[in-house]
Amino acid sequence: MAAYSSEAENQSPAIYIPHQWSEAADSIAYDSNTSPPPIALICGAKNCGNTTFSRCLVNILLQRYRRVAYLDTDVGQPEFTAPGFLSLTVVDKLTPDLTIPCLKTPERCFFFGDVSSKRDPTAYLKCIFTLYDYYRKEYCISDKNKSTGRTELPLVVNTPGWVKGFGYDMLVDMLRYITPSHVVKIKISFESKNLPAGAFWLDGDSDGDVNLMEISSARQDSYNRSVLIQKDARLLRDLRIMAYFRQCFSSNQNITTIKELAHALASHPPYEVPISSIKIRHLHCQVPSTEIFYSLNATIVGLATSSEMCENLPWCVGLGIVRGIDTLKGLLYVITPVPPSILEKVDLFLQGFIQIPTCLLQVQGCTSPYISVNVLPTS
Repeated sequence: MAAYSSEAENQSPAIYIPHQWSEAADSIAYDSNTSPPPIALICGAKNCGNTTFSRCLVNILLQRYRRVAYLDTDVGQPEFTAPGFLSLTVVDKLTPDLTIPCLKTPERCFFFGDVSSKRDPTAYLKCIFTLYDYYRKEYCISDKNKSTGRTELPLVVNTPGWVKGFGYDMLVDMLRYITPSHVVKIKISFESKNLPAGAFWLDGDSDGDVNLMEISSARQDSYNRSVLIQKDARLLRDLRIMAYFRQCFSSNQNITTIKELAHALASHPPYEVPISSIKIRHLHCQVPSTEIFYSLNATIVGLATSSEMCENLPWCVGLGIVRGIDTLKGLLYVITPVPPSILEKVDLFLQGFIQIPTCLLQVQGCTSPYISVNVLPTS
């Protein structure tokens, strides 16, 4: 399996940040007029470098602020989570190697259950607005009369590269709701694929109180150095899912290949979850009641708590693999890296279209997972 680190350790030997990008990031971080801390939204066409610039900006902001909030709206290529999540993560450490995505535990997240917002744009925007409202409540609007131990944090909003058609409309809605202090618009050489010039999301007679920066994308500089992180979307999604479930095992355990991970997962004692204690929600389709268990078996589900709702949306605590179902015993067998203390509160499985990587399902000769189980204490 390709390297995937929880904390980057080396400088980025393959990535060169253009001077124009550095200037834009420095301006956002050190603008003398920025008080409260900046809220910066990064946008542009697919493969323009949104994520690379966002990572660079977080590093620059961390040189001035102890922590930086990161709102990830790209369900297909998220920065700190597995695919299918919309999340707010608080970052407190630099990422020296910009080529290696890092798994982090979000402050709050929703399981959207798909790698594109196309299936349910309304739910997608609702999740984003709710996460932003959470940021405003916890890290932006401070109560001077209470000693909460929290400080105002800058926010970086990373957006997907779908900027045409309905994707454009959703981006406009995001910009109008969040009202960032800074907008970084990245342009590519194919002019027809770029966003409109200027502050396109504002009404024609409104200038808005926003610092708009338009910078150019570049794949290589004049010295032939790579500028953007090259990626295969499907492969990267599979790697992120595998890295997520690799967390089921100790870092000392020697698991370095896909085959080793597949064997480890198949042999890992699953949790026994009583079917009667779990509600099942299908996010983007309707499943007949007689087919629910067939649809659930051998799938990835979002693990949520129905009692912890925000705007009627359940906060999600992680992912699980439904390894098997025993309807006679009334048990689901679930593999997840979520700690038991948190898992005890989960009473809702969210099923979307995030799939187990095919390579994990093709390994033969795995040990039966039902030799032993992890049993959650019953309340």
